[in-house]
Amino acid sequence: MNVPKNKIEIRPLTEAEGGGWLATFPDLPGCMSDGETPEEALRNAAEAETAWLAANQKWGGPKAKKPARLVARLPRSIHRDLQERANEEGVSINTMMVSLIAHGLGEIAGNRQT
Repeated sequence: MNVPKNKIEIRPLTEAEGGGWLATFPDLPGCMSDGETPEEALRNAAEAETAWLAANQKWGGPKAKKPARLVARLPRSIHRDLQERANEEGVSINTMMVSLIAHGLGEIAGNRQT
């Protein structure tokens, strides 16, 4: 089995999420996998990491780097909404926040071009 080279987070999935285990790479946006057991999730994640890095290199994406640190104080209601959305998507609250920020920035950039 290949051992992942990047930081990996493994967590159990709730029954509502389908059960099993989720493995995500905080430094590789969108790179994740799952399995029935933590060991299976780790094996599958190693394959996902290899595929993510190959695709990233092929299409000239940015190299995986340690992201800049962002610390944000949020009202409890916003934190709760972010956590609920992250749980629905099966990602961390940090990944969800970055995804929503990136989506919003993309819309802003699109509006500038029109």
